[in-house]
Amino acid sequence: MHSFSLDSIENILKNIRQKKIAVIGDFFLDKYLIIDPSLAEISLETGKISNQVVQIYHSPGAAGTVTSNLVALGVGKIYAIGAIGNDGTGFELIDDLTRLNVDHRYLIRDNSIFTPTYTKPMKIMGQKREEQERLDIKNRKPLPPEIENQVLEHLDDGINKVDGLIVADQVEELNHGIITDKVRARISELGVQHPEKVIFADSRNRIGLFRNVMIKPNKFEAHYALFRESKKAIPIELAKDLGIKLNHLTNRPVFVTLEKDGILVCADEKAIQIPTLPVTGEIDPVGAGDSVAAGIVASLCTGASLELAAFMGMVVASITIQKIGTTGTASPAEIRQRIQEYQD
Repeated sequence: MHSFSLDSIENILKNIRQKKIAVIGDFFLDKYLIIDPSLAEISLETGKISNQVVQIYHSPGAAGTVTSNLVALGVGKIYAIGAIGNDGTGFELIDDLTRLNVDHRYLIRDNSIFTPTYTKPMKIMGQKREEQERLDIKNRKPLPPEIENQVLEHLDDGINKVDGLIVADQVEELNHGIITDKVRARISELGVQHPEKVIFADSRNRIGLFRNVMIKPNKFEAHYALFRESKKAIPIELAKDLGIKLNHLTNRPVFVTLEKDGILVCADEKAIQIPTLPVTGEIDPVGAGDSVAAGIVASLCTGASLELAAFMGMVVASITIQKIGTTGTASPAEIRQRIQEYQD
């Protein structure tokens, strides 16, 4: 069992304010439609139920969730690198990023693509809100080459401005999102050219293709990355072996998340387990991986050890999963309180 002092966390929170981090990847808009079922009407035209929306709110999603977490932690400067549509949801996303004081000079807007959007109808059920069938807007064709080239140019410029880079590869279809084969290859080259910088990748389907950068698969993604097959149950000892094998491939530390069992730090032929923090009550794990990534990278940029950074990631996630029906983030005050609770 690892335990870290509040002073070590305070040191991270203090130094974060001087750090600069870029997030490259798929910036989605998370759009919530709050439905009051008591106001439902029957459409005269179709005879079907017309659900009535009584509230709308939205926030940056996917790569934007990572960004929101970095903002909440107090990172001094944050850049968004990617491409979105020149459409209404793109306007809403830019407005959200602007209010968060995120520098979006590297976020391309183009008429040839959609702004990826997760539209989430939420039905009021007493004191709770129950998510209904989601409506997804994604680009159904490969990223246009001219946009891909602009992304590469922005990446090359942005890497010189920051202490760390987080890669958020959300789109499952190959080359349909921002992290195309060419962009991934360039990120791997930057890992060699800039060993002093924290470059950290998270990918739903292609985590095993990254080289020369840190990666954060969950234990199932780690197994699939190595063996191209799914597995329903992965014991911790197997997860440790998977993490060490991936460390050999990437030539950089690997963080393997273990759900309720915490996270493994895999480097130098060792896999060290950092526990999660106990929480009670209802939880929402959506976006937990993004909050872990933000906590780890922000900490590493301050010079924290791999184990301390992983612990910080666990602290952040333990807070965000308790925030239901929204993009959860963790503030410095919440982090201090959670550490004190953990130590008591």
